[in-house]
Amino acid sequence: MQVSGYLKLSVAVAISTILMKAGAWWLTGSVSLLSDALESLVNLAGASFALLMVTVAAQPADDEHPYGHHKAEYFSSGFEGGLILVAALAIVWAAAQRLITPQPLQQLGWGLSLTVLSSVVNAALAWAMLRKAREVRSMALEGDARHLFTDVWTSAGVVLGLLAVVATGWLWLDPLVAIAVAANIVREGLSLVRRSIDGLMDRALEPQVLAEIEKTLDGFKHPTLRFDHISTRRAGARRFVDLHMHMPGGWSLARAAALRTSVEQALMSAVPGLRASIQLLPSNVEAHVDDTQDHPL
Repeated sequence: MQVSGYLKLSVAVAISTILMKAGAWWLTGSVSLLSDALESLVNLAGASFALLMVTVAAQPADDEHPYGHHKAEYFSSGFEGGLILVAALAIVWAAAQRLITPQPLQQLGWGLSLTVLSSVVNAALAWAMLRKAREVRSMALEGDARHLFTDVWTSAGVVLGLLAVVATGWLWLDPLVAIAVAANIVREGLSLVRRSIDGLMDRALEPQVLAEIEKTLDGFKHPTLRFDHISTRRAGARRFVDLHMHMPGGWSLARAAALRTSVEQALMSAVPGLRASIQLLPSNVEAHVDDTQDHPL
């Protein structure tokens, strides 16, 4: 299944879980179950926006966007993170009102059953989405999957909290659990926003990917050949590396170009989704660029 297919499925599942969790809240009057339903509403909005951004990201490069539209996925992750934070504020507000005026809970058996069923559906979908996200390096799909996992753990906490209410009769546990839910999803929301910002600011590739690039370049090292001014970045599922390759000035252009092609192909084979760009320079020529991150190999 393609990324868009998973996101469409996520939208459908979000609608079904909203109905189940809203039903659980309506039956029981539990503010913690209301908080769980609000988070599922965020899932629906996030999945819908992610589907839109993945569609934009898949568009080919054009005159106005010569490097493509891959970064559109980061807007999805940031948007979903922002929605999570808004949902957390709504949950805290509702919980605070219930702390002031506690209310008895009703029909907990049906409410908990609906919550558990929705959690099982979310967990299965989140696991499949996260596997696909790692396979295709989709930030939008990964963000939606991680949010679903947060929803699963949230529901588990709500269920345990309500069971504690039944066991102790302490009604104040219900809004307290809701506040704990809000704190948990704030953490996840801030994480999504941070990762979105990192992507939009052209953060370097992961250390393990950089190590693979260096290992590949080491295979071409020679006393007459060296690499420097290496810079990397990520845009959605696409990865980029730019570097300078120094070689003897007496080499023919054809020989130099053939070696550059070999290095580029080796890099792109070693790192899936990588686009390599290499500038050729004579050994006795240094390029002067204002980049404190440059380093020779």
